[in-house]
Amino acid sequence: MELWVGTSNSGKMTEIKNFFMGTNVQVHSISELPVYSSPKETGDSFIANARIKAKALKSVKSGVWIMAEDSGLEVMGLNNMPGIHSARYAGEKAKDAENIAKLLKMMSLRSATHREAQFKCAMVVYDPEGNESVFEGLLKGTISRSPKGTSGFGYDPVFIPEGYDKTIAELAPIEKNKISHRVQALRQFKKSFL
Repeated sequence: MELWVGTSNSGKMTEIKNFFMGTNVQVHSISELPVYSSPKETGDSFIANARIKAKALKSVKSGVWIMAEDSGLEVMGLNNMPGIHSARYAGEKAKDAENIAKLLKMMSLRSATHREAQFKCAMVVYDPEGNESVFEGLLKGTISRSPKGTSGFGYDPVFIPEGYDKTIAELAPIEKNKISHRVQALRQFKKSFL
């Protein structure tokens, strides 16, 4: 199976490639395309943004499996922010550390004690005939007071999954891949099509 993934995020690509390792799925990235411009994520939900990315990739790669996902962090004490703005929370070109710094600052100002949060993933998949399927994953947890750990990417250094006493960035990648919101959505896809 030839699967093209509509993301330029190297951390996400690594997770997806690792998930399909040892299967008959050949995972390809948009970075392999000679000319491709990622679309603006103008949707009002994770599913809408995932669909925008999947449709854009489908328009240049036909007759293959297409997958795109949108995911982010929702913090209950911040009215579910940063949500769909997770990657750009501290600005359009913000680095992970800048997004984390803004998140921790906003929490100290607005909601120092209400630290419940969840990672959400929405995945849109098109089969070679163009039929759409949607898969979702959710990982509940809390936000730590400061970043810890060096593994992972995004908000992993400040997210403590339910049932754990460490951030995702302190977990081994194999442990993260057992519980992550993205892997939950990938498992649903695999169960449906492989």
